[in-house]
Amino acid sequence: MDTAYLDRALDDLQQHKTEWARLPIPDKIEYLGRLRENIGRVARRWVAAACEAQGFTLESPWSGEEWTSGPYALAEGINAYEDTMRMLARDRRPMENVPVSTRPNGQVVADVFPDTVQDRLFLSGHTAETWMMPEVTLEALDDTVAVFYSEPEPEGAVALILGAGNIASIPPLDLLDQLLVKGQVAIVKLNPVNDYLGGFFEEIFAPMIDAGWVRFAYGGVDVGTYLTYDERVEAIHITGSAVTHNAIVFGSGPEGRQRRKNDEPILKKPITSELGGVSPTIVVPGRWSNADIRYQAEHLVTQRLHNNGFNCVASQVFVFPAGWPGAARLMDAIRGVIDELPTRVPYYPGTEQRMNDVLAAYPSAELRPWGDQSVLIITELDPNTSQFAFDNEFFGPGIATTTLPGSGIPEFLANATAFANHSLDGSLAVNIIVDPATARREATVLDAAIESLEYGTIAVNSWVGHAYGLPRIPWGGFPGATLRNIESGIGFVHNGLMFDKAQRTVVRGPFAPFPRSLRKGERHMEPKPPTYLTNSNAAQIGERLTKQAVSRQWLDMPGVFTSALRG
Repeated sequence: MDTAYLDRALDDLQQHKTEWARLPIPDKIEYLGRLRENIGRVARRWVAAACEAQGFTLESPWSGEEWTSGPYALAEGINAYEDTMRMLARDRRPMENVPVSTRPNGQVVADVFPDTVQDRLFLSGHTAETWMMPEVTLEALDDTVAVFYSEPEPEGAVALILGAGNIASIPPLDLLDQLLVKGQVAIVKLNPVNDYLGGFFEEIFAPMIDAGWVRFAYGGVDVGTYLTYDERVEAIHITGSAVTHNAIVFGSGPEGRQRRKNDEPILKKPITSELGGVSPTIVVPGRWSNADIRYQAEHLVTQRLHNNGFNCVASQVFVFPAGWPGAARLMDAIRGVIDELPTRVPYYPGTEQRMNDVLAAYPSAELRPWGDQSVLIITELDPNTSQFAFDNEFFGPGIATTTLPGSGIPEFLANATAFANHSLDGSLAVNIIVDPATARREATVLDAAIESLEYGTIAVNSWVGHAYGLPRIPWGGFPGATLRNIESGIGFVHNGLMFDKAQRTVVRGPFAPFPRSLRKGERHMEPKPPTYLTNSNAAQIGERLTKQAVSRQWLDMPGVFTSALRG
């Protein structure tokens, strides 16, 4: 391994770290504008390269995923940070225009979405609220926002970002978090799976590279190890698996396991992380029409098979109520949706071995053919026993289901909440699906269940993957993890409003698309989201969304909305 480049990169970052930390906010805003312009220049080439690497073309329906989770997500992240920075530049409170309230238990809640008129038009069915840690009061909330910018003369620091290999926007969004929320310069070590995107990232961040505030690195474990333990790196952020995190912090093999047991880390510097886990979807019983069954089947298949299942928030375990006839209908519809999907290639390394591990645990699993691969379906797992599917993230196309008892919805939700909190690995995200009539009738019970769920993001009639794309919210595992018991990680990223004491975010979406939603008593105009794998116009919507996020112009909104209605 040639370390000359790495050494120069770390020396450059050390030399310029305080310069960046103390750079006036208006200057930082100007850099964000240049980054956004650069996204517009590279977006189409970026998406085309990602499509080719995953075995399909820019014209494929699957390319919509690459638009929305790639350049669009990054541009929207920049927009959220820029809006907050502009408030700070005018000596105004970032929370000035954000509705804030307290829950009955005194917990402070900020309504973070929708924010703009565009939000209310295109995502009119979605809302999001971020709950603060219990110790935060209304009076003290402002003191927990944009904390870095309260430091009069910060010294700066050098961070290492160990990038994810699945979703394209994760590494650059993690970089923005280090730069803007934490005030640190950074070197991004890209994952070999998607390091072909490095050239596009370097084009986008060229102004900050030229100034000595950003560097990118390439290579395998040896490069990551060299950077991790170099004294010039003062903080680390990783997106990946708990196994990788534990190896970094405690070392690998039997000795590493013993050090972890003894809580004796070999890493002596701060580390934050986003590590995925086994995400569930809790399905609340109700009276569902055939159209409801079909639509929610498309929803659940999207939750599981977006990006071929290579998502840290892919819903892995569907939790059904015992005795509800809708469960069998829903699973039949899920099989039908899978059969209709265009095929795709399992591009992520190790997929075959991971799926073989699932099959070894469940030899009688149903294999649903999907091109050159199969979707594994394991049903009726016993919730009261230890299960491979409850303890291991498949990171591939596999679905598990379990059934929980309950004489009514309150008992079922209490059981489902306990199951999600205590029987499944991780604390990143959980989904709940409930029809509007049931949600209104059981509003108190549903609210209590949400309050009890110990997850960083909770999505009601939405997928937590949508929350990933809402840049003002904090993204990460539920607070309370430790280095020894890492769960889904420590800390938050994205976080366009720069909360320092966030606990969780609750996202709510529509149960039915417009106009069928009107018959459900839902008031919104949101059609089928572009993230749905069954949205035939996802690619065009994604491209137009990206154009609008880059331009921030009203003139680009009608094209987005028209494409969405066609989908």
